[in-house]
Order: sequence, then structure tokens, then C-alpha cells
Amino acid sequence: MIETRSGNEHGPPGRWRTTLRYDLPASLVVFLVAVPLSIGIAFASGAPVVAGLTAAVVGGVVAGLCGGSILQVSGPAAGLTVIVAETIDTFGWATTCAITVLAGAAQVLLGLSRIARAALAISPAVVHGMLAGIGVTIALAQLHVVLGGATQHSPVANLLELPGQVVDASGPATLVGVLTVVIMVCWGRLPAAVRRVPGPLAAVVGMTVLSVVTGMTIDRVELPENVLNLDFAPVLPDGGWGAFALAVFTIALVASVESLLSAVAVDKLHTGPRANLNRELVGQGMANMASGSLGGLPVTGVIVRSSTNVASGARTRASAVLHGLWVFVFVVLLAGVLRHIPLAALAGLLVYVGARLVDVGRAKQVLRHGDLPVYLVTLLGVVGLGLLDGVLLGIGLAAALTLRRLLWAGIHAERDGDDWRIVVEGALASLSIPRLTTVLGGVPRGSTVTLELVVDFMDHAAFDTLSAWQHAHERTGGTVIVNEIGHPWFARGKAGEPTVHRAAAQRALPRWFAPWSEWQCDPERPDEPAPEPSAEGVVPAQRAEPGPILRGTAEYARRTAHLVEPTLRRLADRHTPDSLLLTCGDARIVPNVITASGPGDLFTVRNIGNLVPGDREGSVAAALEYAVGRLRVREVAVCGHSSCGAMKALVRGVPAGAPALRSWLRHAAPTLRRAGEMPPLTVDGREPEAEWDRLALHNVLAQLDRLRTSPVVAAALARGELTLVGMYFDLTEARMHVYDPRSGGFRAAGSPEPQPSRVSG
Repeated sequence: MIETRSGNEHGPPGRWRTTLRYDLPASLVVFLVAVPLSIGIAFASGAPVVAGLTAAVVGGVVAGLCGGSILQVSGPAAGLTVIVAETIDTFGWATTCAITVLAGAAQVLLGLSRIARAALAISPAVVHGMLAGIGVTIALAQLHVVLGGATQHSPVANLLELPGQVVDASGPATLVGVLTVVIMVCWGRLPAAVRRVPGPLAAVVGMTVLSVVTGMTIDRVELPENVLNLDFAPVLPDGGWGAFALAVFTIALVASVESLLSAVAVDKLHTGPRANLNRELVGQGMANMASGSLGGLPVTGVIVRSSTNVASGARTRASAVLHGLWVFVFVVLLAGVLRHIPLAALAGLLVYVGARLVDVGRAKQVLRHGDLPVYLVTLLGVVGLGLLDGVLLGIGLAAALTLRRLLWAGIHAERDGDDWRIVVEGALASLSIPRLTTVLGGVPRGSTVTLELVVDFMDHAAFDTLSAWQHAHERTGGTVIVNEIGHPWFARGKAGEPTVHRAAAQRALPRWFAPWSEWQCDPERPDEPAPEPSAEGVVPAQRAEPGPILRGTAEYARRTAHLVEPTLRRLADRHTPDSLLLTCGDARIVPNVITASGPGDLFTVRNIGNLVPGDREGSVAAALEYAVGRLRVREVAVCGHSSCGAMKALVRGVPAGAPALRSWLRHAAPTLRRAGEMPPLTVDGREPEAEWDRLALHNVLAQLDRLRTSPVVAAALARGELTLVGMYFDLTEARMHVYDPRSGGFRAAGSPEPQPSRVSG
């Protein structure tokens, strides 16, 4: 990519230097590409050849000055060839110019109404299918010219007559046309020095010279004696205003969409200012009004010329404007040269351009997104019925598929031991009711059913269907357990009260993070006391429902296992964690969540109070030997937290009847000594209000000191292979803080202030 600058930042001298150094050479390259393409598009459209050159001049100057994309180059486009040809056949050339003027006015109004981005809502499958259909139409028509014949009235007729045209092919025309295609195909494979000359220019000039030198008798471009004598003005039709208005709308719409998509594509090729799409639409409209008034073809932004402009080093809109001026100079000074160009050479060039519009890479992208039917229907519709009909068919099919995807739910029933589980995923609307009732009807009467709803939307009809089925099933002795994931659309379904507005329900956390109490419950069933265990600690058999751990593992098996299975399989024979985390056993601390880590990342050691005992044979010592000495972790972190029960016990005293806890907390003696001897520690510059939270901060640093006495840790620190990190998690703010020895306090991780340092040996 090139770095594009507006040129204004250095004042007028800077702008002139930029124009002379970058934009002037780029404009010459774009000019050489634009001339043969403009002539060929005018020829394919059935318009006067000078109309294509006029559109190139106006598109370069007017759209270049007024448009919203500084590097987009505008002119006659192959994408409008079919529409313009049909319009000329229907209304004649003068009225087509009037249609172009009014289409431009419509574009200006659309741009001023600031709805340019709405055109981007059209499915890319429709756009690419339309371009492919136009490409096929152009190629089929111009193949007849390449073979020395005349095009037929429709793409289907061109296809049917093609075998006969091959038999009756004209030798000179076919030779010129085929050689033009060969040059275009092979040009990109030639050395870079040769490719400095644009391929279209080389092909047309080469074939023109060949035909003149060999004296071929062949059809050539026809021009009036004075190409600048525009002796007509746009003319309104005498009748058929409905068809006239439709033509205006069609050209305005297609030209706008093509220009906006081209502007967006050009933005991806450079790093300069982004396109103002509303201004671009106004600029394109002004160019079409001028082009139609001067007898030119409709104008759009053209990606071929625009990408050439960027690749040639253009920096400002001056390049597009200059390219238009070079085209004008060419028409004035070298119009006689145009009369020697063989029509077969232009036809060969257009066959190549048409074939390139059928972009296989785009079709593969469409296939990956599941929109191939839209692409094919649009393509075939454009070829078989006409451009507008084909586009409307594509838009209609795209809308139908989108509606189906939005309102078509995945519904299936599965056995869950002796019970049943019905899973509904997606948007549950009336379109899915026939399948829903079929699945519900297959559930045996009197059975226990878990209705698992993972739905983004539920309409009235679906709600009533589920509610009626739930009442009917329970009347036959069955049980329905509603299990909703996400928004509780059916939480009060039995009472007939839908929760339509998301704001009416408490925001639900995803299940991988939400506490069991938020999703392992039946909102319609009152809480029942759990049965008392026996003296041996055995839960009575009459408790039928599994506990939260078993329900959680079942949820994991259904919704998570298949997602993590590839990662765990890859790690099955490889245990190489980066870090060891020593943290508290508190259930509110979820190590992988607060460190944004996953399987294989953390070697975790948890105990009450995140303590490091002084003995050399305990579980913490063993974990250090294994993680630091064998697994070679690169960091060891101690993470304390607010509202820690162990710290509260140190402050308030150990509760009676907990001798084991009292014995364990003896390992926190260094923490108490440190808190009594050292200055208070802060979190983001403030001391915590609770005494136990202040103690928790000292506890983190005391445990780091204990870690340094471990032989395996001390050795790794001496080798420079290990880093120690102090961390503190504030439960009330759900925020992690890291110890910064420069300030002597804890700072919020990821804060805009200087990042916390790690405590090293």
C-alpha cells in the first residue's frame, strides 16, 4: 500500500511538488488505460465512440474535483454497458443523454440526503452476480465481432448463434481479436519493464499497427469529421414516461452502487483519507449531469482505473483530474488515429474485460458465506431476463434467505436418560411452528421434558404454541422444566407473560461465567429445602435431581466440550504452562477468567489465604519444584483478593471449632509481622477501607518474600529465568491490580498510567 496525503499540510509549494512528483506520472498511466477502455465501452454500448471519450474527460475532471474519494478515477464503466445498450435501443441516443442527466440529478439528491451508505446494504452476492452477468453478456456479444459477425438482440440469441458464427468466422477479424485476447492474458506474466506500458494500450496499438501494415480489410472505428462538434442536446421522449422513469432509476441505482463499492475498495488500497461516500455520490451525480449534457456515456467510479491510479503512486485528486485533461488533448490532437483502430481489437479487449468480471475468487467467497444461490440467480437473471430483472431477482432471493436465517430455528428432541430434552436454537418465529409442533408431538405423554431454549427472538405465535403445549403436557402428568440460555423469553411462559423487551429482564451472563445459581434453577418452581443427609453423610435416595456439579458437567458436555476438544487434544501429550499462579481457594476467584487464559496456560495452586508455608515438603513446595524446576514456567504470581476469609480470620480471630484452620493460618505469621512493621500499601493511590483488605495487600508481598527462600525459585531467579509478580483482585470492582515497586503500591492492570513493574529477584 502507498501512504496517501492530502497535500494541504505543506501549503501550496508542497501541493505542487506532490502533484509534479507523484500525480502527474500516475495520471499519464491512467490516461493510457482509459482511452482504449472508453472507446471499447462506447462501441459495446452502441453509442458514438466520442461519447466514451467525453465521459472519460468529464468523469476525470468533474468527479475528480467534486467527489469524496481522492484517488478514485471515474469514467464509462463496463458494468453499465448492457443497461446503456438497452436504453439506446429503446429511446435513441439523444434521449439516453437526457436519462443520464436526470440519473445524475437523482444521484445528487441521494448524496445530499446522506443515505449513500444504504447502498452498501445490498448483498455482495447480488453485486458480484450482477457484474458476472454483465461480463457474460458483454463477452457473448463481442465474441461475434471477434469472429467477424454482428451481435444479436439478446445474450441468449448471441449464445444460440455462436456455433454458426464460429463456422462462418472471418479470418482477419478473428486473428486480430484472438491476438488481442492473448496479449491481455499474457501481459501480466511479462517482465516488469515491459508491463510499464498498460496492457489494453499495448493490445489495441499493436493490433492497429498490425492491421495497417498488413493491409487488412477489416471494420474500423468510425468517427465524424469534427469529433468536437456536438450538434445535439439531450431530448425528452414524446411518451412512455413510465419506461423513461425506470431507465433513470436503473442507471442512477447501478451507477451509485458501483461507484460506492469501488470507493470502498479503493480505500483498502491506500492509507490516506477515507472516502466521504455522500460527497462521492454528489460528485458522481454532477459528473453524470455534465456528461449527459455534452453527449457522453453515464459515469461511475471504475475500480480498474482507480487501482491503476493507486498503484502508479498517486497522492491527491489531481491525478484523476489530469487524466481527464489528457484524454481531452488526445481527442483534439489525435482523433484521426482512432479511425485506424479495428473493431475486432476493441471486441477482443471487451471479451477479456467481460471474462474478468466473472471473478472466480469472488464466487468462492460467496460460496463460503452460503450465498451462492443468490449469486447464480442474479447472474442467470441478468443474462436471461435483463439487468434490472436479474438484480431484482437476486435482491428478492437474498431477502428471502436472510428472513429464513433470522426466523428459522434449529429444533430437535433427544433422549436424556429416561427423560427427554427438546433443544431450540436461533429465532423461534411462526415459520418454525410446523416443525416445532412435530417435535413436541413426538414426546411421550407423562414424561419429564427439559425445554432448552437458546433463542434470540420469540414471536407471539411461537410463545402461544409453547405455552399451550406445556399446559397440555403437564395435564397428562408430565413435567416441563424450562431451561433458557440468554434472554428469558419464556421464563414466565406458563403464566402467559412474555418478556419481550430485553430491558425488562436482568442482563444474563454467559453460562461459562455465570454462577450456577443464575441458571441452574426453575423460576416457576418454589424453592424446596434440600433433604438432610444421613449420619453417614449419604443423601436420601428420594432426591431425584442431580446436584449442581452434575448439572454443570452435563451442560459442559452439551455446549462446551466440542469447542475445547481440539485444543485439549493438541495439549494431551504436551504440558508447557507459561506461569504458576498461587491464589486463594475462594470460590469467587476464577483464575482463567481474571487472567484471560485457557487450557495449558496456567499451573494453578490454590489454598486458603494464598499462603506459602515455610516447610520444604508440603504441597506448595512440591508444586514449585514441579512447575519451576521441571516445567520451567517463566513467572510465578501470587494473587490475593478483597474480602478474603483467611484475612478476616487473622483480624477477627479464627472461629471456634476450626483447629485445622487455626493450624494452617500459622503460616501467615510473616504477613502479620510485615503489616505491623511496614508502611501501609495502597491500591490506585488509596488505602483500602477494610483492615482485612489492607492485610491482604501485605500478605501478597509476604508470600513473595517466602517464595524467594525456596531453593528452586532462588536458583531460577539467579539464572534470570523467572519473574515474580504480586497481584490483588478487587471483587467489588472486578478489577485486577499489580504491584509496582516504583510506587510501592498496587496499580490497576491495563490502566493508562505507566504499567506496573514485576517484582524480580
